[in-house]
This record gives sequence, C-alpha cells and structure tokens, in this order.
Amino acid sequence: MKITSKQLRESWLKFYEGKGHVNVGAVSLIGDGSTGVMFNVAGMQPLMPYLLGKPHPLGKRLCNVQGCVRTVDIESVGDASHFTFFEMMGNWSLGDYFK
Repeated sequence: MKITSKQLRESWLKFYEGKGHVNVGAVSLIGDGSTGVMFNVAGMQPLMPYLLGKPHPLGKRLCNVQGCVRTVDIESVGDASHFTFFEMMGNWSLGDYFK
C-alpha cells in the first residue's frame, strides 16, 4: 500500500487528536528572532517557551508537523540521509503525562 506524505501527515495528526492533543500547526521556516537562530531547525523550537514552563493557550497536549531547515551538516546534503528541508512530526506533553 502506498501512502503519500499528505496522508502520513493527516494520519499522524488525527491519531494524536484522537488522544486529546490539539494541533498547533506549523510556523514559518524563518525564525522569529526569539531563539537566536535564522531558521526553525526542529519541531520543538517554536514550542520552547512552553516546554520551559510557560502555559500554552491551547492546553497541555499538543501535536504538530513542523517544516525544518538544517544547515549544520550542509556539506553532507545529497547523500541518502542528509537533507536541507524536512518535516518533523511531534507530539508534546507540557507536564500532563505521567511516568
């Protein structure tokens, strides 16, 4: 069975939404200046204030698919495992899950 990237993203978000997570969406690839980096380089980067304890307005269980740009290993781009752009799928618990 073939699955498109769109179907994969939709399935990911639907799964976590079914478990009480809220899709917070993606932000721009260009950083907002608050983290000191030019581009968003990880799915968790836009959520840093909330991962550090600030309450998120949409709740404690979040999910997203965030576009990311990596330049640290740009010399390796083009082999079988290094890319400049990719989408990172994340599910986030802001102090809600237990061990």
